[in-house]
Amino acid sequence: MTDISLLSATANRHPLLWPLLATLLIIGWSSGFVGIRYANQEAGVMLLLFWRTLLSGLILLPFALSIGPRPSMRTIKDQALFGIMAVFLYLGGFALAIEQKVPTGLVALIADLLPLAIAALSQPVLGERLTRRQWLGTAIAVVGVLIVSFDSLSFGTAPVWAYGLTVGSMLIFAVASVLHRRRKTQAMPVHQSLCIHTLTGSVLFGLCALTQGSLSPPLTRDFAVGMIWLVFIATFLAYAVYYTSLRLFPVAKVSAAIYLSPPVTMLWAWMLFSEPLTGAMFAGLAVTLVGVWMTSRG
Repeated sequence: MTDISLLSATANRHPLLWPLLATLLIIGWSSGFVGIRYANQEAGVMLLLFWRTLLSGLILLPFALSIGPRPSMRTIKDQALFGIMAVFLYLGGFALAIEQKVPTGLVALIADLLPLAIAALSQPVLGERLTRRQWLGTAIAVVGVLIVSFDSLSFGTAPVWAYGLTVGSMLIFAVASVLHRRRKTQAMPVHQSLCIHTLTGSVLFGLCALTQGSLSPPLTRDFAVGMIWLVFIATFLAYAVYYTSLRLFPVAKVSAAIYLSPPVTMLWAWMLFSEPLTGAMFAGLAVTLVGVWMTSRG
């Protein structure tokens, strides 16, 4: 098992480590849009999430079994609980909300307010007190996210519970992140924990997908491209970097980088799907950058 104090000392000795991890986190977190854009045309969201988590877990399984310590049943149960919270309830909650016709722009905005919830939880649960400058940076980053998301916001006609589901999913992931940081002394290697998380999610997503039909994947190019993207970038890169960063840095600092995912997602859409960029998006990006810099530097 990796020694946490050694990792923290390493992080402090290398000032470029956090910028590198933050960049990878932003790329991985925002790239989920690309895989879903490719694959969702071919399959429902529950089937898509089932294959995303199943393939991720199966690829990691040989490494989880052969590299690293042998985990106890208690540790496996703990990690399975994190998998239910951070994979099944988080991803599945937002997917179900979109199926219930909650506007995608509103779902994305609520998801991207995750760092605000984590910042609020970090002090009472972890004792990680944010400075005034960090709270100001958080407020500025939220304003930037609102500017980026403003044009796509609408309220739609979904049932009231579906809107509550989006907020609940975001809060569940915030709680899971804080608990993961709190239990860092019992952490297993990231590839083992992520394997358990994704396989746990695949079982639950599979049960949900079965209620909607077959588990057979569409044998199409777009679905295959979407799966490759979702597994290797949106899952392996995003989650692995996120969990690694939580072990090295304060949780509020790590989560603040997620504020940059909306404008970076807009850049993905422009590069790959020729979706237009607006002046408001660039203004929101600039404001968000200032807020994230203030929060991380503090």
